[in-house]
Amino acid sequence: MSSPLSEPGAPQRQLPYSVRFEWGLDGARAVVPGADLAVVVDVLSFTTCVSVAVDRGAKVFPYPWRDAAASEFAAHHGAALAGPRGSEGLSLSPASLRAASIVDRVVLPSPNGSAISHELAASARQVVAVSLRNAAATADWVHATLPDGAVIAVIAAGEKWTHGALRPALEDELGAGAFIAGLSAAGRHNFSPEAAAAAAAFDAAEPRLAAILRGCSSGRELMDSGYSDDVRIAAELDASSKVALLRDGAFQGA
Repeated sequence: MSSPLSEPGAPQRQLPYSVRFEWGLDGARAVVPGADLAVVVDVLSFTTCVSVAVDRGAKVFPYPWRDAAASEFAAHHGAALAGPRGSEGLSLSPASLRAASIVDRVVLPSPNGSAISHELAASARQVVAVSLRNAAATADWVHATLPDGAVIAVIAAGEKWTHGALRPALEDELGAGAFIAGLSAAGRHNFSPEAAAAAAAFDAAEPRLAAILRGCSSGRELMDSGYSDDVRIAAELDASSKVALLRDGAFQGA
């Protein structure tokens, strides 16, 4: 009798592959246990925000929701609490983090990439935040610092439908694929079929990457809401040389 989906077995954990790829928090719970590195990808916009902030020397604390507990969490860490996109000041908008006069310590809540990162902070051996901006730099860092047989679990955060179910998001598959393609270029192997497919999707999209980000459903939603700068910043492929590594509860440059 097969295992229930709530208890993933070896096939759902993508054993014995060294480089794995899954979606959302449930996917992270399946493929991250036992991995040497968890890679969180949320291109529009949590991990792009992290990359922009880390480029400015900031520390970014992930947190699932912006509520009273988040305010207490921010106060405990001496950090500013970012608002939702469109709010005044720092927000879940890469453009706001780039435009701010000072970005030092910030709690950046989101129900997707930030929520996944917050949970993995307590369980994963190492966690990095990857966007299109730092995919190649992070792949190079992995190849330089982790042994060839290291297990790497790549998690595309995705979005959520209004009733809370996961909506796989093309931009996150492409961000994950950019990182996985970088591992392949560095000579890594033993990819799961899911990981190899994400890399192939990125390779196919790369010549028209900016247009695809603008045209995908998440990109169109942001463009239609007046946040074209956020989509443009997210499409800055390999613009950053900084790796965003989670240390002491915060993403910071490595």
